[in-house]
Amino acid sequence: MYCPKCGQQQISEEMRFCSRCGLALTGLAEWLAGGAPPIQVFSTPTVSTLSPRSKQMRRAGKLMFLSGVSFPVFLAFSLIIDEGAPMIFPFIILFIAIAWMLYARLFLDKTPTGPTAVAQQPELRPMSQASSLPPVSAGSMTGFDGRRARTNELAQPPSVTENTTRLLDDD
Repeated sequence: MYCPKCGQQQISEEMRFCSRCGLALTGLAEWLAGGAPPIQVFSTPTVSTLSPRSKQMRRAGKLMFLSGVSFPVFLAFSLIIDEGAPMIFPFIILFIAIAWMLYARLFLDKTPTGPTAVAQQPELRPMSQASSLPPVSAGSMTGFDGRRARTNELAQPPSVTENTTRLLDDD
């Protein structure tokens, strides 16, 4: 079987995707035989449409979560060693997270940046609309000298033995 999009020959009939262009080949044999349309098993890739502000706010929120999770760990550690100094680490992380969140809220742009277009899925047309050959051109085949090329009368290159025989006959 050949891929209808790029013409790559497939190794087996059980291939799910074309090895060259990635076209989904599931149900393609039934579609080519004139049956039902192929099953479209495409997953649309998610494109991030978050603004820089939202991204930084999420990162600050994750850092704040890390501070909350690390608080009981450092509390237990400070109770074991009977010292309050290790408790400064979760509070420093919390302070950094709050400052980061405040900075993102006040100074970063709210509009999303980057690509927002969804990736296009390959389209399969019915067999009646699809053409396997390119359209017929109005121009004719011409050679380099401007004359029309005759493909049925291709000149054969001279044989090596004919040239050698001719040289021996001349002597």
